[in-house]
Amino acid sequence: MDAYSYIANAHGDYIDQLYKTYQQDPESVDFGWRKFFEGFDFSQQFADGDGQAGQPTGSGVLATPASTNEAEAVRAVDTVAADKETQVRNLIHAFRSRGHLRARTNPVRERKDRKARLDIADFGLTEADLDTPFKNGELLGLGTSAKLRDIVAALEKIYTRTIGFEYMYIRDPQILDWFRDKVEKDSLSFNPGVEYKKRILRKLNEAVVFENFLHTKFLGQKRFSLEGGETTIPALDAIINKAADLGVREVMIGMAHRGRLNVLANIMGKTYEQIFSEFEGTAVPDLTMGDGDVKYHMGYSSEVDTEAGHKVNLKLAPNPSHLEAVNPVVEGFVRAKIEHQYNDDYHQILPILIHGDAALAGQGIGYELTQMSLLEGYKTGGTIHFVINNQVGFTTDFEDARSSIYSTDLAKIIDAPVLHVNGDDPEAVVFAVRLATEYRQQFHADIFIDMVCYRRHGHNESDEPKFTQPTLYNIISKHPNPREVYNTMLVQRGDVDAELANQMDREFREMLQARLDMVKQKPLPYNYQALENEWRTLRRAKNEDFEQSPETGISEEAIAKVGKALTTLPEGFRPLKQIEKLTEERRKMFFETRILNWAAAELLAYGSLLQEQHIVRVSGQDCQRGTFSHRHAVLHDAETSAPYNSLNHIGEGQEKLRIYNSLLSEYAVLGFEFGYAMANPTALVVWEAQFGDFANGAQTMIDQFIVSSESKWQRMNGVVMLLPHGYEGQGPEHSNARPERFLQLAAENNIVVANITTPANFFHALRRQLTWSFRKPLVVMSPKSMLRHPLCVSPVEEFTGGNFREVLGDVYADAKKVKRVLLCSGKVYFDLLEEQQKSQHKDVAIVRLEQLHPFPQKQLSVELAKYPKAKIYWVQEEPENMGYWNYLLRFMRRELEDVIARKPSASPATGYNKVHVKEQKDIVARAFGIASAEVDAENIKGTVEVAKKQD
Repeated sequence: MDAYSYIANAHGDYIDQLYKTYQQDPESVDFGWRKFFEGFDFSQQFADGDGQAGQPTGSGVLATPASTNEAEAVRAVDTVAADKETQVRNLIHAFRSRGHLRARTNPVRERKDRKARLDIADFGLTEADLDTPFKNGELLGLGTSAKLRDIVAALEKIYTRTIGFEYMYIRDPQILDWFRDKVEKDSLSFNPGVEYKKRILRKLNEAVVFENFLHTKFLGQKRFSLEGGETTIPALDAIINKAADLGVREVMIGMAHRGRLNVLANIMGKTYEQIFSEFEGTAVPDLTMGDGDVKYHMGYSSEVDTEAGHKVNLKLAPNPSHLEAVNPVVEGFVRAKIEHQYNDDYHQILPILIHGDAALAGQGIGYELTQMSLLEGYKTGGTIHFVINNQVGFTTDFEDARSSIYSTDLAKIIDAPVLHVNGDDPEAVVFAVRLATEYRQQFHADIFIDMVCYRRHGHNESDEPKFTQPTLYNIISKHPNPREVYNTMLVQRGDVDAELANQMDREFREMLQARLDMVKQKPLPYNYQALENEWRTLRRAKNEDFEQSPETGISEEAIAKVGKALTTLPEGFRPLKQIEKLTEERRKMFFETRILNWAAAELLAYGSLLQEQHIVRVSGQDCQRGTFSHRHAVLHDAETSAPYNSLNHIGEGQEKLRIYNSLLSEYAVLGFEFGYAMANPTALVVWEAQFGDFANGAQTMIDQFIVSSESKWQRMNGVVMLLPHGYEGQGPEHSNARPERFLQLAAENNIVVANITTPANFFHALRRQLTWSFRKPLVVMSPKSMLRHPLCVSPVEEFTGGNFREVLGDVYADAKKVKRVLLCSGKVYFDLLEEQQKSQHKDVAIVRLEQLHPFPQKQLSVELAKYPKAKIYWVQEEPENMGYWNYLLRFMRRELEDVIARKPSASPATGYNKVHVKEQKDIVARAFGIASAEVDAENIKGTVEVAKKQD
């Protein structure tokens, strides 16, 4: 009855109508109802009561007229549920749904009792029924008269051996049926040939002996060994070979450090000599491009030949110690390859993400990435997730590491199937990963393999795991490694003899010793791909590159084409009134006044690059419209909501603008965009935060990838971050993008940090990203109120020529009279300008730093030389302990007289508008020397109290 309890409250008339629909087209009703009606039809056909075999007992859905009352409907459902055949059907359904809870997937300890409820007694069946034949055996391919004991035996063989299949939550009937057939047919018939078994053993042998060799030769050195999880190597080998057979030409792998060296050696083909020399310390590090990274963080590329003769390009992404952080980077990288190299064909490139169980369950980035996987702006045609399930996270047992039963439970949010598999059964693992590869290629969707294994040592090789898991590690210390387990299994089955395994072991150890003795190993050949050759045409930046920006102007014709696209709506498109007004304003800007605001300049930059066949990709929360309703890159029909991307209609041969409203994620989305830019140096890739402080949620990606990848991994990147910043009285959360953090991270010309005050300069900054013969991340403290400021505009002439200007000088003051120079950056300039103009301060010059890093020393010196007798003050809106002041002292501590800023504060900004206004006025007054050097704290305190009362 429990299995059909959802029917009990349904009205008989409704059930009858639903049944009639089912009879016409079974696929048209919900999966649960379809299964119920299948059972009902079956019970009617083989009734034990008054009905005769093969004849229905009634004409309605419940064998009663359609007008039956609800009580009769419930009684009829009880009758169906009590039928023995229905009970057997329920038993089969339960094994399919919960059999994984009983599967023998743990190689070193008994599984917890998860209350699977799979005994026949749980379904109203008894031992007396075991020899009774049931037609439902047909569901398992056992025929229509299979005995119950045979049905139970088949279910246990399928669902409770060393693979636990978790898939019954899949809601797509086609996918569900496909996967169930694979589970119930292919898994039973899977029996690789002797040669393939030898290959599995050989890959296991390589994995085990490699770890053992490192452990004995480099005792105590960290290597984050794969010991206990060596079956990962034959698993990856199987994925790559199967994927190549199914059309994959490139595989991109992302993983943390556990087992990384083994993957590099035995999958990627990195030479043992390279690895050993790193351990010996004889490798000469190349520090000309940075400070490098530890050996188990580095990336690698190679090209391998599969067993079937296919060539596959392999890449292992570089990664930091922040577990799972590399995952969205891999996905972004793959998306860029799909769009630029594989003509939008997901079939030819495969992302594989290797997770630790504790990290997958504990790191929020896993959830963010899973939610991204099917979205239009971020999908990559499905990812194979391979979990090396050590059952321990650092020192934390799995019972303390998650609340869910499995670390993979987040797979259920996208209906991704999970295969839980015992790492001591390599053939089961190989079957699981081959099935996963087929699934990915068939449905272009994510799938998870949860390989349950163990970690022979502690978190690293010098760590003592018995401190926290003494019982578990007593078992592990006596447990044979996966190679020994498999070898014993093969010998017992007669597939290979013991001497063959011993011979393979000896030969491999001899080879390793030869490598250690510096006998040369030939590296795998590698052919650079198209995008890699694009990177090879670029060079590293030099200090002199930042003394003057390159020319980035465009032609009048290019401007006119973009202007026309932005002001032309398709026939039949019904815009909102506000959009009609916007279109008219754009038309006037481009073709009458010829003065562009910020949004027009930004779209012009994108449109000009699209005309030059560059990919432009923009993503972020609400970025199509823009948080401040300024961009409107995509318009929507007022009646149908149909989208219209104006910049996709500039002219023939142009690229398309790829602009996507992101999910409410910063960490994963920024990582995805970084990965996209890492793959394609010819694309302008922009991530926009809804407000600048939203970058707080992506700080790991900023620290570990954006500002340091060139130094650590010699990987350039041109990603752009737009972070709305400026003090307009919007409170502490929406004022400050924390420029001080980026400036603290800025060194060795690693990133460009800018706070720009003119649309033309922003236009040139964006175009400069692809004009440079190198790539640098660009971080822009982008505007909010300035988006519509009447003075924040630029004439068209500034777009047809010129370049980005790192420093903008004063255009009002009399240089001979200037006694005070106000050096500033960003929005505060307009507050200072207003006071300068209003009070006619000819003796005060305002100089803008449009680029903070790399610091434009030469350009600034030229500008300040105009005022040799003036005192120089740094002016900022931010509190003194934030913003740019401490950074400026690195370069100008002797030249600067003082700083004019808000008082030091723990919070970025006040939450009271009146206080904000007074603080802003005070900054301006002090800047021009018409107020005390200190803020009237008591006055502000009084204002706060008034504001609180008003609230």
